[in-house]
Parts: sequence; structure tokens; C-alpha cells
Amino acid sequence: MLRNCWETSPQSEISLSAAQFDEVTPLLYGSGAAGLGWWRTRGTGLCQTPSGEMLHQAYRLLTLQAAIHENKIRKVFRVLRSVNIEPVLVKGWAAARMYPETALRPYGDIDLIVRPSDYQAAVEIAAQDLQDCYLDFHSLPFELADRSLDKLFSRTQLVSCGDEQVRVLAHEDHYALLAIHLLKHGAWRPLWLCDVAILLESMANDFDWRLCLGHDKRRTNWILAVTGLAREILGASVNDELVSAAAGSVPPWLTTSVLRQWETPFADKQQPFRHRAPIGFYLRQPRGLLADLARRWPDQIVATITVNGTFGRRRRLRYQLGNWLLRTGRLLKRSQGRAGLLPAHR
Repeated sequence: MLRNCWETSPQSEISLSAAQFDEVTPLLYGSGAAGLGWWRTRGTGLCQTPSGEMLHQAYRLLTLQAAIHENKIRKVFRVLRSVNIEPVLVKGWAAARMYPETALRPYGDIDLIVRPSDYQAAVEIAAQDLQDCYLDFHSLPFELADRSLDKLFSRTQLVSCGDEQVRVLAHEDHYALLAIHLLKHGAWRPLWLCDVAILLESMANDFDWRLCLGHDKRRTNWILAVTGLAREILGASVNDELVSAAAGSVPPWLTTSVLRQWETPFADKQQPFRHRAPIGFYLRQPRGLLADLARRWPDQIVATITVNGTFGRRRRLRYQLGNWLLRTGRLLKRSQGRAGLLPAHR
């Protein structure tokens, strides 16, 4: 359904029956891909069905929301620049601008990278003058932790968002961020892989893959794994033969895991939202603990990232156990910290 869904040329008929389309539509709608669903089915017989009209209405709403979000982005940059803070916009609109229409890629928060020296001032000015904007500030996101912040800023570029120039990452850095962000969150949202795919499809010939992949071999493995997924699942093309070959052997378990996630691509089905109660609750009332522990068993993709593993053909059990041990250690450390704050019994 989402394969090559970003193309601007008229789409050919889709090999889905109306009944199958009815089953897919709630998944598209609930995961934020309703606009892309409409874009993919426009001009086909499916757009005349009730599900097609539902996606069309969602597309109209997303078009209005996109305009509102762009107004807020312009406001954010004007306000922050008025106090000599120059942010870098990542994800969200920075990804949406690559689509044929920004309405095809909805987003909520406005994610910004600011220099550590500007971080506190940015938070304070946002609390005063940008309360209507959902902002998420980062000094250096986990996804780009292997890169120099100064060099990252030096490679940024200005692009037009209406009448305001907005600073965004270089394509190489943004591709790395989008790829690792997808894995960090278990790849449950189809839009994230669409972001990667459309960036692949729109790459210039001078795209520097060596810069994008970086010098950390594990992170290189992560980016190549996502590149392979975008090609295998969504039909994206890769403009470099060596990279295409390196990304060619996606482990079958990884593809299966992503497609399984897409069967329920909703935020409330992901951790920690699917937990019944905080784990500390069960220390006082253990009933239901075993069932909730099963819900907390780490996803294979997330486990690989959290223990700094690689995406190969070997089973993920060792990474999942490592993830569980890390989380258990953090819980025990927090519990000890809270116990240390309690007054001693006399």
C-alpha cells in the first residue's frame, strides 16, 4: 500500500479489493499515514469508496494543520533569533518538506538542536513566548552522538519556510538521524521508513555516503540496515552501487519484525504505554506482575540499539537479555536512591 506512495505521477491501480482497503484504512489513519494513503489511491477506483473518502477528508485536515505548523515554525525561529539563538530544525517539517506536499507527512512536536550554551536560555524563552508551540530541544540527539556538534552546525543549510529562512541539517546528517531514530523506537511507525525512502529517492549525485555513514562501525550497520529496509519494503532506490550492495542483505527477522509492528502501528500499543502499571507498583502489590513483565519484554529492534548491537542474522535473545538487565539495573539504582532519601527509623 505504501510502496512508492510519495510519487507525484498518477498512480496505477492498486491490487487491493475494497474489503482489503477497508482493513488497511484504520491502520493508515491511526498511524499518521492517512495523507499518504490518499495520495497513493487518488485517481484509482478505491478513492471513490467510503474508506477512500475518509482518507481524503483526513488529507484535507492535514493540509490545514501543515499550514498552522509552518506558521509556528516561523514564529519559533523569529523568537529564538531575537535573543541570538540559532536552532536547527530536525525531523517533522524538515522531513515533510521532502514530500510532494507537506500535508503528506504530519508531525506534532517541533524538534530543535541548539548549542549546549544556548540550551537553558532557549528553554526559558520558550516557556515565556512560545507556549503555544510544542518544542523539544536537544543539545546533541542520541542519533548523532558520534558526530562533532561544531561540524554538524557548520554543515547545516538554510531553506525557505514561507518568508522565513529555517536552518536544517545537511542531507547526510539528517538521513543518519532519521534512520537511527526509526530503529531507536522499534520502527513501529510506517511514516518513519517513508521519510528514509523519500530521502533516498531525492538524493543528489553528490550525496556523501561516507559522511552519512560515519566512522562508528555499529552505527554504519544501523544506517545500512534501514537503507535495506526502505528498498525492500517500500521499493526505494539507492543511488550508490557500493551502498546498495552493503545494504542488500537485510536480516529476514528484521523485515518480519518491522512488518509485524505495522500490524498495530499505534502509539498506545508501544512501550511504555502498554504497561499496566509502573514496575514499582508491583513491589507493593505483586498481582499481575508476570503478565506485565511479558508486556515489558523488549522488542528485538529496540534491544539491539540499546545494547549497541548490530543487525545481523544471529538471534536477538542475547540483546534482549542485555536490554532487560540494563533496565533492571536502572530500576534498582533508582530504588536505592529513593531509599537513601527516606528518614532513618529510630
